[in-house]
Amino acid sequence: MKFQYIKCHGSGNEFVMIDAVAQDMTAVELSALSTLVCNRTEGIGADGLLLLVRGEDGLYGMRMFNPDGSEAEMCGNGIRCVARLAEGYVGTTNFDLTSGGKVYPTARYAPVYGDIPTYGVQIGVRLWSDDFRMRASESGNFIDGIIEPLHPSLRWTAISVGNPHIVAQVESVDFALLEQLGERVKTLRDIFPNGVNISLVELRAKNHIFVATYERGAGITPSCGTAMTSSATAMALRGKCDYDCEILVSNRGGAVRCKCSREGGLATTLIGNATFTERGVIEWDGKRFASAVEQIIGDEIEAWSDFLSNR
Repeated sequence: MKFQYIKCHGSGNEFVMIDAVAQDMTAVELSALSTLVCNRTEGIGADGLLLLVRGEDGLYGMRMFNPDGSEAEMCGNGIRCVARLAEGYVGTTNFDLTSGGKVYPTARYAPVYGDIPTYGVQIGVRLWSDDFRMRASESGNFIDGIIEPLHPSLRWTAISVGNPHIVAQVESVDFALLEQLGERVKTLRDIFPNGVNISLVELRAKNHIFVATYERGAGITPSCGTAMTSSATAMALRGKCDYDCEILVSNRGGAVRCKCSREGGLATTLIGNATFTERGVIEWDGKRFASAVEQIIGDEIEAWSDFLSNR
């Protein structure tokens, strides 16, 4: 089997993306392929595998696989990259994309980082789901509460944005602690039966936060789109950031903007880059894997580097 790929990133969150509309991937074992392409020693190196797909209803959508081969319901950084690829099919700058059985309104935005292609996705927010088994408040939500088996004093807010997140505000992000929390939560299946993404958040200025995340299936990554969405929402829920205005969300990979709204139901729009860095080809027969770069997209790499230098 031989197929084309695009390497891309959203806020430094790297992916290998395959157009499964133009290329038949039905015979490919995608979980195994994801572990291969994401391997940074023997593969291409990425935080996940993305596929642009099209459903029987005609809607274009995303499938996303983690480095451990598990499939994610949603990926905020990834869906922006998929949106850029899908835009060539839909022929409009405003369209819906699917992921994990849900529909996400998506649009191309005016560039906010020089000439870097920018996309936004509106993500509906729920404050409870079957992924959480903590004791909720009388309202049924878990906001600013302690999960003692995880940590004795950190106060968490539970957010579901297509995948489950818990968010805690800290004075300063301790990455060693974040690693410990990410490993510890794997043992708490009675509380998080499907695992959970964990974020620690610093409030750096009015409506400016810094987020670091341990992603289930991937570990600590430079950036996680749904985590930034969840973190901005959690800070708005707790009165630390404002609704209906843009919240700057920084991370080690770059930055995005989030806008939280309560009108018509809680939702947060995630706005950020969709950068293509290389194009290449993958060959795989189920056992032997090889890849080759055919084009380095230098102007986009340089534009993102300039943004990082000047932010």
